Amino acid sequence: MKRGIVMDFYFDSPYISGLFIITVLLIIAWWRIFEKAGEAGWKALIPLYNTYILYKISMGSGWYFILLMIPFVNIAVYILMCMGLARSFGKGIGFTLGLIFLSNIFMLILGYGSSEYLNS
Repeated sequence: MKRGIVMDFYFDSPYISGLFIITVLLIIAWWRIFEKAGEAGWKALIPLYNTYILYKISMGSGWYFILLMIPFVNIAVYILMCMGLARSFGKGIGFTLGLIFLSNIFMLILGYGSSEYLNS
């Protein structure tokens, strides 16, 4: 059976390599964000638990991430998490909008930047 053009694209070596590099950079950024907030960095490696910790850092209680399973409510909860995360690191509304619309880029900025956790 022949693979289609789409399958060839997704299994090409440069595409897979690029995804791998981006994933590693984001894991390191989450690791640094967690360490800045006083959490152990290794928690960024565990799926779902890392989301729990991110919500704990940004909203005070990690259990808000369960609301992500409810349609339409998840959008509001995600926006509130982005607001809380930006506020926790002393950032304003512009950074919040960046986290909402370009989350991977702004997570990298937050992780690799010089901003400090304000514990708010």
